[in-house]
Amino acid sequence: MINQGISVLMSLIMSLSMSACSGYSEMVEKEKNTPQAEAVYSETETQEEDTTMENIQITINDKTFTVTMADTKAADEFISMLPMTLNMQELNGNEKYSYISNSLTTDTYRPNEIQTGDLMLYGSDCIVLFYESFSSSYSYTALGSIDDIEGLKEAVGTGSVEISFKAE
Repeated sequence: MINQGISVLMSLIMSLSMSACSGYSEMVEKEKNTPQAEAVYSETETQEEDTTMENIQITINDKTFTVTMADTKAADEFISMLPMTLNMQELNGNEKYSYISNSLTTDTYRPNEIQTGDLMLYGSDCIVLFYESFSSSYSYTALGSIDDIEGLKEAVGTGSVEISFKAE
């Protein structure tokens, strides 16, 4: 008898919550269709279309590379921290990394294939520059990618290296 009462009560609660959600959805749809809302939504859409990816420059041992930054919040946050110079450590014969003092907003994805010249965020505070392409099962947040990778591997060399980042 108690189990039957609980089942009836649960059914009633679920029924009420579903009707509340559908009522809210209908209200939002009605608001979107008002003239004031259309102006706000159009403005937002226009602002999104106007976003342009910025470039930064990185300098490694007197060699400068241009990086086209990704359209991510982390990339914007990283640009706002520039200029900066990082002492980047060697890892796995294919990347240089350094931890920064600020955490950046993450939007991780698993790229499967890392490309030479990719600039990524690992976790929320580790900047990684890849100088060799390889398969990966790790997740990163995109920061950008070097436009012309010629000479990158030679520039980073072996061991740790100082890399300077500045906005163009």
